[in-house]
Amino acid sequence: QVQLVESGGGSVQAGGSLRLSCAASGRTASSYGMGWFRQGPGKERDFVASINWNGFITTYAESVKGRFTISRDNAKNTVYLQMNSLKPEDTAIYYCAARYSSAYSYAPAPSGGSTYDAWGQGTQVIVSS
Repeated sequence: QVQLVESGGGSVQAGGSLRLSCAASGRTASSYGMGWFRQGPGKERDFVASINWNGFITTYAESVKGRFTISRDNAKNTVYLQMNSLKPEDTAIYYCAARYSSAYSYAPAPSGGSTYDAWGQGTQVIVSS
């Protein structure tokens, strides 16, 4: 079982950048598909981006394509979300998640949050206009 800890959230003005990190514990953490999700005020949790175990396959929500980049460093058991050109509508709590059944998979990690097995506690991102 893996434990996930997010960091890097904060407050930024529109147009700014932040990089979120998700540190995973557990000797098999580097084998899992990983995803980033977010939940804005009064909204449901939405998919943001996913990455397969070796980082070769990434997927993004349409709303963040071209602005956000997901990556991973398996030597550090860490997944990143680089967020550029931030907008007020990006304000949310951001969560990372691990999907055990995507271990060593060359298929895209899915966008459905219910298919993920472990979640972090979240990190707050606030974008002001």
